[in-house]
Amino acid sequence: MTPRPGADSTRERVLDAATAEFAAHGIAGARVDRIAKAARTSKERVYAYFSSKEELYRRVSAHELAAIAKATRLDPTDLPGYAGRVHDHFAAHPERHRLLMWGRLELAPAGNPAEDPFKRALAHKVEQLRAAQEAGHLDPSWDPLDVLTFLNQIAMSWAGQQELEDEDFAAARRAAIVTAVQRLFPATA
Repeated sequence: MTPRPGADSTRERVLDAATAEFAAHGIAGARVDRIAKAARTSKERVYAYFSSKEELYRRVSAHELAAIAKATRLDPTDLPGYAGRVHDHFAAHPERHRLLMWGRLELAPAGNPAEDPFKRALAHKVEQLRAAQEAGHLDPSWDPLDVLTFLNQIAMSWAGQQELEDEDFAAARRAAIVTAVQRLFPATA
C-alpha cells in the first residue's frame, strides 16, 4: 500500500502500517505489535492514538473509502462508467478490496452511523442516486440503495480474481461489467 503523503508523523506511520496489516491479515488476525514495529513506534503509542484495534480499523477504512470515492467518482448520469472505474480500481489494488472485505466479514456495524465509515459512504452515495432520480437522470422505480448495491456487486464481481492477470480476459470482464450496468440502469433523457 502506498504511504500517505507526509506520513512522517508517528500517527500517519501507524495508519500506513495498520492499512497493510489489516489488508494482509484482517481485523482478527492483525497484531498491534506488528503494526507498532512497522510504524517504528511502541504498542503503547498505537493505543495512545487509537483506543482499540477496531477503532484503528475504522479509521483506516474511512481513509480507504475516501480514496476509493475520489478515484472512482460516482456519477449517477454515467453508472456504466462508474462501474468500469470501480472494477479498474480494485483490479489494480486487490489489497484494498481485501481490506474492505475484512471489515464486512469481521466488524459489527457501529451503533452510531456517524462512527461507521461504510454507513457514511453508503448514505452519501444513496443520496446522490436519489437526487439523480429526482432530476430525471435515473429510473425512479428503483430504490437507490438497490441501485448502489447491484452496481457495486457487479463492478466488484471479479475483484481479487487471479484470472484478471490475463489482459484479454480482464478486458472482456470489464466490458461485460459495463454492458451489464448499461442494460440494468440505462441512461434516461
